[in-house]
Amino acid sequence: MANHSQLNFQDASSPIMEELMGFHDHALMIALAICSLVLYLLTHTLTEKLTSNTVNAQVIELVWTILPAMVLVTLALPSLRILYMMDEINEPDLTLKAIGHQWYWTYEYTDLKNLTFDSYMIPTADLPLGHFRLLEVDHRAIVPMNSTIRVIVTADDVIHSWAVPSLGVKTDAIPGRLNQTSFLASRPGVFYGQCSEICGANHSFMPIVVESTPLADFENWSSLSS
Repeated sequence: MANHSQLNFQDASSPIMEELMGFHDHALMIALAICSLVLYLLTHTLTEKLTSNTVNAQVIELVWTILPAMVLVTLALPSLRILYMMDEINEPDLTLKAIGHQWYWTYEYTDLKNLTFDSYMIPTADLPLGHFRLLEVDHRAIVPMNSTIRVIVTADDVIHSWAVPSLGVKTDAIPGRLNQTSFLASRPGVFYGQCSEICGANHSFMPIVVESTPLADFENWSSLSS
């Protein structure tokens, strides 16, 4: 959960989000190095006397061609690695289908029998003490921790987006199309997200809540809910 005046990401709760945060820091360090080099060159240009033969033209053309290519490679290789990690879904332990509606979510546990429910935002007047306004829902999506969860995302009316920042998940829900993503919650907890597409007047009132529990607690919940 984000805090007031927070400038960084939320704490990572999945291996994919840890990788994304590491790549973010890696890219920022490269950007800082580029900005420092450009600042130095600008300062040097403004403070030194202009000459016509300080640097050979062929050398500087070679440098400003090879150096950006090296920068792009150092950015592309870890980026492609993370993209393949996010796209790879091998033998998921549980499949969760999320269907976007105006303006609520429907969850179907396709591996379990007769476990389907709608998830609406709790109005402010009915919100229990200590819960988050505009983020808490009446039925959370319960998943077991340390298990690979495949999420199949679609929509019933307009384009929505199923996004949970701390889990590193963001997938568009498109009518007539099935998109899939996956995550693994590495710790127990409650993780909040919201629809990330402008899907209508109540777009900002369409929260997503995923609760990660130990496997034994998830089995008890699923047996009581089925």
